[in-house]
Amino acid sequence: MWLNQKIKFVCMSMKFAIIKERKNPPDRRVVFSPEKLAEARAQFPEAVFKVESSDIRIFPDEAYKALGFEVSNNVSDCDVMLGVKEVPIEALIPNKKYFYFSHTIKKQPYNRKLLQAMLEKNIDMYDHETIVKKSGSRLIGFGRYAGLVGAYNGFRALGLRDGLFHLPKVETLADLNEVKAELDKITIPNIKIVLTGTGKVAQGAKEILDHLKIKQVSDALYLTTNFSEPVYCMADVMEYNKRTDGKVGFKQEFYKDPSGYESNFMPYAKQTDYFIAGHFYGNNAPYLFTREDAKHPDFRINLVADISCDVDGPVASTLRASTIADPFYGYDPKTETEVAFNAKGAITVMAVDNLPCELPKDASEGFGDMFLEHVIPAFFNKDERGILKRAKITENGKLTEKFSYLQDYVDGK
Repeated sequence: MWLNQKIKFVCMSMKFAIIKERKNPPDRRVVFSPEKLAEARAQFPEAVFKVESSDIRIFPDEAYKALGFEVSNNVSDCDVMLGVKEVPIEALIPNKKYFYFSHTIKKQPYNRKLLQAMLEKNIDMYDHETIVKKSGSRLIGFGRYAGLVGAYNGFRALGLRDGLFHLPKVETLADLNEVKAELDKITIPNIKIVLTGTGKVAQGAKEILDHLKIKQVSDALYLTTNFSEPVYCMADVMEYNKRTDGKVGFKQEFYKDPSGYESNFMPYAKQTDYFIAGHFYGNNAPYLFTREDAKHPDFRINLVADISCDVDGPVASTLRASTIADPFYGYDPKTETEVAFNAKGAITVMAVDNLPCELPKDASEGFGDMFLEHVIPAFFNKDERGILKRAKITENGKLTEKFSYLQDYVDGK
């Protein structure tokens, strides 16, 4: 009897590694803070957690050691590797399970070799982006923090460009509380702000607008009224898109096939000073505004925080992703070229594509909450919700059925 119990325990035991981030520029985020990892250990005593030593992580090795975790330069004895950004090919350990943002599921050309290497090394790959509910909506991610930092950065650009106030860079502040304390020191001029989207990114941006006590108004009021104070409205996908045949549109129909729709964003563009792009942009969806739209004499937008950051896509002024080191540039609608961010007549653009990196402590803590709630239990409850099954991209050196559409990408076609 005792022997059977012991065998059962050994079979269920699983070893997880918090791996070192090796991508450049360095990313200080981590899947689990020391405190959240201790929580995971308490919740799942059959799991073993080991931490790979790192000199860039927002939480030092000592913080993990203090809570009794083994910190080592070698985690090859672990079964499951937990990271944030892409793992360099030479650092991949064969025959392991890996979790990180692989940036391969949209056939990104720059990571094709990474997916090929994972297949060759017989790695079970789970992408954080593919950890979803049955409905397809994402369970974990850094969206809220992208929204928080993106909206703040837009106000920072406004202050610098117009000489109104000076906000420090988020990366110089300790955490979200300090970010909000800086916002308490400024006064926002009488501007109109449109925020697209309703998901985690948009909710993060909304948190900043609400903290600044900017009044939220309905679309109808926003589009027809001049105010004597700053206001914002949240525009959902069915408000800035319309059916081409004039019939009433439906969100689910649009998500399934947006080809019968066209942009209805111009009414907002004519009433907006600051546009925060917090929407998800699907394939074949209409552009929000084109380069021609931006030339229109009534086009009023002069500041864009493009958190979604689809380059040369739905937001015409986003010519390229910007960086944390140099976050702003200008878009000249007349010449369709990049200019200085404060150039006369230009649209000021903030299009940093790794915003949560600026808030590594809060972002890591929030991510760990979600990962512990949704992912770790799946290893010990026979994946009863199908979370691991849905998320798995590669298995036994092959693409899983759900991700078989990537085969021509893997083959270089």
